[in-house]
This record gives sequence, structure tokens and C-alpha cells, in this order.
Amino acid sequence: MTQTDPLLGAHMSIAGGTPLALERARQAGCQVLQIFVKNNNRWVGKVISEEEAETFRKSWKRSAIQDIVAHDCYLINLASPLDELWQRSIDALIDELERCDRLGLGYLVTHPGSHMGTGEQQGVRRIAKAIDQIHQKDWKVRIALETTAGQGTSVGYRFEHLRDIIGSVRHPDRLAVCMDTCHIFAAGYDIREEGDYQKTMESFDQTVGLEKLRIFHFNDSKREWGSRVDRHEHIGRGEIGTSGFGWILNDERLIGVPKILETPKGKTHREDKRNLKVLRSLIKEV
Repeated sequence: MTQTDPLLGAHMSIAGGTPLALERARQAGCQVLQIFVKNNNRWVGKVISEEEAETFRKSWKRSAIQDIVAHDCYLINLASPLDELWQRSIDALIDELERCDRLGLGYLVTHPGSHMGTGEQQGVRRIAKAIDQIHQKDWKVRIALETTAGQGTSVGYRFEHLRDIIGSVRHPDRLAVCMDTCHIFAAGYDIREEGDYQKTMESFDQTVGLEKLRIFHFNDSKREWGSRVDRHEHIGRGEIGTSGFGWILNDERLIGVPKILETPKGKTHREDKRNLKVLRSLIKEV
């Protein structure tokens, strides 16, 4: 591994226990890894024992995995106008941060949330207020706000939303951003041609700041540019094509940012291996 090698990996299942995700990542040829720290479609998850956490940390230390991040439960909605759901979401995210701390992870990726018809500004305010409540404890792990495609009433499909959330919290230094290629493309940010890619990254830098960009989700898009529909596709087989990923992979400013696949999976690691091979073929020799 050299400083000029992009960090590539994929999301892996924790079925059978979190340590098994490391073995799955090894089999697929990952350098970085993303996991859920509990069932992603349930509010309450199985407790991660100290024994499991210690095994995970030791297995990670012995492995070739450079970095591991987590993704939160899909039920969480920090933008909800419904007080009960909003508070339940806060409590659930706190539980996931505790799990991440136990495993030694640095970032927990979360979708900003859905305003459910109350408007984007109100959604931003609710998210910022929730994060301030969550940040009452000084977690070692940091929250990474994920860009969204803009389906329904979701917040986060414009870079300005992320800027406003980060600018509204008491501790903006404790927040980061995860950029999903499928999501930004569906939201109307083009990265297919070099000029469009540069415009998109310049817009992000001027709005949010490249220093906040700590994670990429690498997904092609089944749907067309600006569709506001979130449908992931294998690398090079969707509407983005390979070129958009090539611009990111060869951008020296982003070499050290983990780039993680969330592309469709089968029963084996064949799809992940194929997508990683495509991505590595796009890296230019320096």
C-alpha cells in the first residue's frame, strides 16, 4: 500500500457476528470495509458483547483492512416532525454510536432524514437539534452525513443542506460527510465528464468544504441523471459509467478517502470482486 493507492472496499454482512465481516472483506479483496453494527431494519439489535468486540478489534489489527466505518439503521429519521419518532431516532443513533465506540470505529454514516412534508428548512433544524442532543456525550466515533438522491421528502440531496446542518450545530468539527456517487448523480450533480466532475467537486468544496469529505459510497446509478431516484447499479453498468469513478480515483485530493461499494450482491463475493477489479483498472499509473 502506497500513499498514491486509493482505498477501495465494500459493505459486508455481519451475519454470524461482526468479526466475520472482516473475513468476508478479505475474501473479496477489500482494503476498507463498511458494516452495520446491528440489524439495519430493526430498532433494537443484539448486544455486542465485550468478548465479540475484543475479537473484532484483534481480527482487524491482524488484517490488511486499512479502515472500517459503520452505516446506521434505515429506520432512523433525525428530521422527523413527530416527536416520538424523532426521540426514538436520537436514542437509536446513540445506541449505534456506543456500538461503534466498542468496536473502535471512527465514523458512523447516517442519512440526514426526511422532513415528511414540513419543509427542508424545518428538516435541517430538526436534524441539527437532534445532533446537538446526541453530542452531549463526547463520542470517539464521528457522525458522517450522507448525501441523498432526493427521493420523497429527504433532506441532503443538495450540498447546501449539509452545509446548513453542519453550520447549525454547536460542534461542527464533530461532523463529516459521506458522498454517495449514485445519490449525487440522481440529485443532479453530474460527474461523467471531467469538466462536470470538476464543477461538482468545486461546488462541494465551496459549499461544505473538501476537508469534511471523509467517505465515498461508490455506486453506479440505474436511473438517469437528475431523476431523484435512488437505485444502485454495478460499476460501469449504469448511467454514470466508468469515467465518473475514474475522475474520483485519480483525484490526488481524495486518495486517502475510503471508497466503499454498496452495489448489488449475490450469494458469493463475485460481484464485489468484479466491481473492485473495474475500479482498480481505472487508476492511472503515477
